[in-house]
Amino acid sequence: MGKDNEGEEKKYGDPAKFDPEFKGPIENRSCTDIICCLLFIIFIAGFLAVGILAWVHGDPKLLLYPTDSQGNLCGNGNYASKPNLHFFNLLDCAGFASVLDGCPTPQVCVATCPTEYWAYAIETAKMGLGQEPDWSKFICVEGVNVGSGAGLTAAQIEQYVKDQKCAAYTVPSKAYGGRCIPSLVETIATTVLTTSADDIPLVDSAGNNVTNSKISAGTAALALILSAQEVVQEIFTDMVSSWYLILGGLGAAMVVSFIYIVIMRWIAGVMVWFTIFAVIVLNIFGIYYCYTQYVALENVSGADSSIYDVGFTTNLSTYTKLQDTWLGIGIALSVILLIILLILIFLRNRIRIAIALIKESSRAVSNIMSTLFFPLIPWILQLILFAYWGAVALFLASSGQAQYEVQDYNTTNTSTASNMTGQSCTPTTFDTNAVSDSVQCAFVKYGATSLYYQNLFYLQIFNLFGLFWVMNFIVALGQCTLAGAFASYYWAFTKPKDIPTFPLTASFGRSLRYHLGSLAFGSFIIAVVQIIRVMLEYIDHKLKDSENRAAKFLLKCLKCCFWCLEKLLKFLNKNAYIMIAIYGKNFCVSAKKAFFLIMRNILRVAAVTSVTNFLFLLSKLVVTGAIGTLSFYFFTGKIVFAAEYVPNLKYYMVPIIVVVIGAYMVAACFFSVYNMAVDTLFLCFLEDLERNDGSPEKPYYMSKELMSILGKKNRKEGEKEKKGCCGCC
Repeated sequence: MGKDNEGEEKKYGDPAKFDPEFKGPIENRSCTDIICCLLFIIFIAGFLAVGILAWVHGDPKLLLYPTDSQGNLCGNGNYASKPNLHFFNLLDCAGFASVLDGCPTPQVCVATCPTEYWAYAIETAKMGLGQEPDWSKFICVEGVNVGSGAGLTAAQIEQYVKDQKCAAYTVPSKAYGGRCIPSLVETIATTVLTTSADDIPLVDSAGNNVTNSKISAGTAALALILSAQEVVQEIFTDMVSSWYLILGGLGAAMVVSFIYIVIMRWIAGVMVWFTIFAVIVLNIFGIYYCYTQYVALENVSGADSSIYDVGFTTNLSTYTKLQDTWLGIGIALSVILLIILLILIFLRNRIRIAIALIKESSRAVSNIMSTLFFPLIPWILQLILFAYWGAVALFLASSGQAQYEVQDYNTTNTSTASNMTGQSCTPTTFDTNAVSDSVQCAFVKYGATSLYYQNLFYLQIFNLFGLFWVMNFIVALGQCTLAGAFASYYWAFTKPKDIPTFPLTASFGRSLRYHLGSLAFGSFIIAVVQIIRVMLEYIDHKLKDSENRAAKFLLKCLKCCFWCLEKLLKFLNKNAYIMIAIYGKNFCVSAKKAFFLIMRNILRVAAVTSVTNFLFLLSKLVVTGAIGTLSFYFFTGKIVFAAEYVPNLKYYMVPIIVVVIGAYMVAACFFSVYNMAVDTLFLCFLEDLERNDGSPEKPYYMSKELMSILGKKNRKEGEKEKKGCCGCC
């Protein structure tokens, strides 16, 4: 049996050998993966060059303001007094293709959206009776003179309508995102719409009756997107109104996280068990709250409706009025509670091991207190990177020049002029009178034919890949820096006396000076996997309406495999960075060394890593749950003495959700330091077991508590080694 174990160890390399000169992270080291460093610098230059190109050619105003058929930006420049876009015939706007490629009907900028049912036949009828029509009701394209001084006849007006130079009708509308969208709620879907005063049927330019269902079909896609846009605007307004309270909640999360970590320095065991108990209590409270809400809705009309019957709605309060909502949340919390209890029962011994590691990590953090605040540097860098990526993506998306095509809006026109439809044109040189009155040179989209504009999609992919690569590089830099600092702590024989001065600063300097190439190499691998996952999501989106089940199944398998691959690579890279921080070798050598060390101790690594990660997750959930519960009671006005400070919000859940997400991120930032400390100390612990045997010549560097886990101890001169634990720990 011993030979089998020895052969298994040889399979994953030789155990680390004792080196009397080794005293922790090696100072005398050289630059690693220089080629990767140079390639990364070149890529960064290209990343910045794309940003400059996007800034030169892009104009975010094109995305913020709607554009009419003549290429004018509504609400901007000369059209600042006309912020809304009016569609002549909404029956032509059915489908999401209209949202993406433009609605094939004339569109003009207007000061306000129509507020009543109106048809041009009302005005022509007045002219037949010798009365002056209400010219203010007409909505026409720029250049068409409609007014009392134009001297138009009823036949000319009718021709304008047929050529869609003037709108044939209007219906009560509301501005959503600067677009006039009808809000039809009082009429039956199949009823022919009529004007309220004259009972004249509404017809389009081709003479077709306009019904509620036709307009609803024509505006469904646009209304859904613009309604979502309005909800986003309301959410943004709520965030602006409560931003200082949100910051207060995040500040409270920082304080709670810091206090939590400081307390764990002395009573890690008690705090770990308290964390588990607190999560269980919060879970039980959540189940109880769901039960009380479910019971309270028993006699409420409509509360027994199914979520499927309600469907998707942007009014979030609709779901809180359904019993199914609280039943589903209660069941989910019950399942989570059951899983926690099962893990607690079967992994209680591993939890004791994790507690010992957390205590040692607490001592390491307490001796290098600056590590708690170091994550702020990577976080700020990531924030700057994300802002840069978002700005470049916005400018790239708004790059382009106005593109115009010939459009024949008169569906009854059979002349040869209609054959020009779809051809490119220039508004300033296009002569409508020389072709046909119904043929117009209309704005279609923004774009161009130059090499830059033809490759905008690939530039967006390059920009996204830049986000992934640099983001992972920042994470790698932070992990390598922390690993070097905690390794300096572990390999100090007499703590804290032998701990180097400013270990965090020294580790950060070594990472920047010697290992940028190795960090770029590791982060590049993760970025490649992430961009492949994005491409798979894009393909999945394109194939969502496909009937090919085999292709869908293969795509789902690929998505699952690459998700697992990303998680595995992140785990291996993290341990490789620890080895880089300690020994100063290149990425491949360090990754191999870390992998073999893990495989030689796979059971210990699997047990301790999973348990400590679970415990840290519970700790983050406790902090998040505490801050989330406090914010819920505050923003719902249930804290009586603080009710006067609660602002008037459209969606009170918005700041609560933001605070909860932010609190989790803050807690994750603080506990990531502890997680890195545990991983670093544990790898050092495994190396310590292989390098040393506890003799006076080769003493262990680990703490007495860690030695007690395996029944090890440092022997005095002449003392014989006692057989320790079997290794199952």
